[in-house]
Amino acid sequence: MARTPGKTDNAVSIHDQKLARGSGGELHQIAGNDAEVLTTAQGGPVSDDQNTLKIGERGPTLIEDFHFREKIFHFDHERIPERVVHARGYGAHGYFETYESLAKYTRADVFQRAGERTPAFVRFSTVAGSKGSFDLARDVRGFAVKLYTNEGNWDIVGNNIPVFFIQDAIKFPDLVHAVKEEPDRAFPQAQSAHDNFWDFVSLTPESMHMIMWVMSDRAIPRSFRFMEGFGVHTFRFLNAQDESTFVKFIWKPKLGLQSVVWNEAVKINGADPDFHRRDLWDAIQAGDFPEWELCVQLFDQEFADSFDFDILDPTKIIPEEVIEPMPVGRLVLDRMPDNFFAETEQVAFMTQNVPPGVDFSNDPLLQGRNFSYLDTQLKRLGGPNFTHIPINAPKCPMHHFQQDGHMAMHNPVGRANYQPNSWRSGPREHPKKGFRSFTDDEEGQKVRLRPESFADHYSQARQFFVSQTVNEQKHIAMALTFELSKVETPVIRERMVSHLLNIDEGLAETVAEKLGIKDLPKKADAAIEPRDDLPASDALSIAKNGPASFKGRKVGVLVSDGCDGGLVNKLEASLKKEGATMEIVAPKVGGVEASDGTLIEGKQMIDGGPSVLYDAVAIIVSTEGAEQLVKEATARDFVADAFAHCKFIALVDAAQSLLDKAGVEPDEGIFLLDSSNDIAAFIESCRKLRLWARETKVKL
Repeated sequence: MARTPGKTDNAVSIHDQKLARGSGGELHQIAGNDAEVLTTAQGGPVSDDQNTLKIGERGPTLIEDFHFREKIFHFDHERIPERVVHARGYGAHGYFETYESLAKYTRADVFQRAGERTPAFVRFSTVAGSKGSFDLARDVRGFAVKLYTNEGNWDIVGNNIPVFFIQDAIKFPDLVHAVKEEPDRAFPQAQSAHDNFWDFVSLTPESMHMIMWVMSDRAIPRSFRFMEGFGVHTFRFLNAQDESTFVKFIWKPKLGLQSVVWNEAVKINGADPDFHRRDLWDAIQAGDFPEWELCVQLFDQEFADSFDFDILDPTKIIPEEVIEPMPVGRLVLDRMPDNFFAETEQVAFMTQNVPPGVDFSNDPLLQGRNFSYLDTQLKRLGGPNFTHIPINAPKCPMHHFQQDGHMAMHNPVGRANYQPNSWRSGPREHPKKGFRSFTDDEEGQKVRLRPESFADHYSQARQFFVSQTVNEQKHIAMALTFELSKVETPVIRERMVSHLLNIDEGLAETVAEKLGIKDLPKKADAAIEPRDDLPASDALSIAKNGPASFKGRKVGVLVSDGCDGGLVNKLEASLKKEGATMEIVAPKVGGVEASDGTLIEGKQMIDGGPSVLYDAVAIIVSTEGAEQLVKEATARDFVADAFAHCKFIALVDAAQSLLDKAGVEPDEGIFLLDSSNDIAAFIESCRKLRLWARETKVKL
């Protein structure tokens, strides 16, 4: 018998509260007679905690929504001094180079002249963990870009995933409270594998699309350099005639997409919790500058009206097969900050920072973010003058009458500090050059409702799942199983399986079987019947969007005394030609003496250089060296983990004993090195990044 939610012995009782579904499919908890009524901090009872106040179902959010204002205001000020979310971050300087003029679509100065370079600063981050957490948590990655344009700063504050958990910003404090460490015990840190998070999302059907992304390999990227970035929301371009074109922003890495597997991520966090930071630092210091193309999806109101889903819904995408992203420029990171705190920690991103020619849509999550970010920066950076901090200061001329305040670095000069004045002094507004909002027609009642066009929460989640390769689907199932296995309340696990049944029955059955749920629950009620006719999209798969080369990757080379130094040199030269690097791992940090008497310096000792830190490995040892290494557990793990994580392995004949001791049987991903031809074959295979066919033979 399937357990009934609320009746399971170990379930958390919701007493007399009832669940009711709103027009958008969201679940409301309706208070019973003895339940406390939700109020504002002033004691005023709240009628709707799910939706911001808007003009019509799809209209803009109103500033008079005092409940949302208070809720988001308090949330923005919960932490000091680190960010409430995205606390763990790392940044770099660079530039954005425009390909061709986009004057047809936008009057934004940054897009007017081909070949022009605009200074940029980018901050990558995890979301849930604190500043001291590890890099490879299973999490969304922030991808925030600040462009210092001639018309002021433009912040594209996005993520490495194109959708989000919620549709309305009023739910953001609830989401983050749920995913952060549980307040009574202050753990787990930087993890979503706990009751509170899964309780929240299992009661929030709109989260299901995002859940598929976060449980996929997208949430454990190999490097910042190998992940996409998305603006998430729908924005507008406005040209000189104030004509509007909707736009979505996508950053595509030139080095292709790549992630790690979960077992590997866990071990990387133990071996090097700064793995992503170190990778970005090393690449830029070596002159291997990371690069992305900015692509845009452009569409008009006619397409928006005809699209299967609402373009204002931040839990939906427009598949690239429907609208092909158009490359419009490139982003290059070529310089690290001089000081981490002064720049990376103090940089302030705000979605409302847009130049003339870029405007907002009525996406309710974007509208709320525009409202929220200013509060966040005020609290975190101590006062209203955070734009005086060099990393936040525009690089174009500034003229305004803002003055005084905490830590003011400059004030207006002269007698007049107001407008209008009789002294003909100071700056004036400029109707032509200044920012102008799109003059859209808005009408409707003031309501707290989610539009029906936001109500399909499962169809695109299914589309994402069926777009993955078999291995990627397996990883999603493994991730869901791991996360839900940490949930102690059975009814929450069952509730999640009921949602999965609306996405893919095979996935739901796999997860249920692993969790020991013998009788499947009934499918979760859907506000709109999920569609099963959405085609698979290759753009959604990491495996289908890998690079065509091994450029930017790293090989770990395990060596010993008496090894073939010439072979090591040949491998290094071939990797350099490919655009890849190698790192020597030795029994001792000082390195080893090769058979010809030369010293090969070690970058890592075997205890501190496990194979999880590398994209592929090579083992170049002598017979005597192999005999010593087989006695070392870390050396055996070096081989066993590389094999288990489906990496390509090159070795000399003398290393066979290490493979035998590690229980590794040779396959097409293992190469015996003897000549330059062997090295070439090894590197050619490495371009595939992983031998995924091996995964069926390995049970991690």
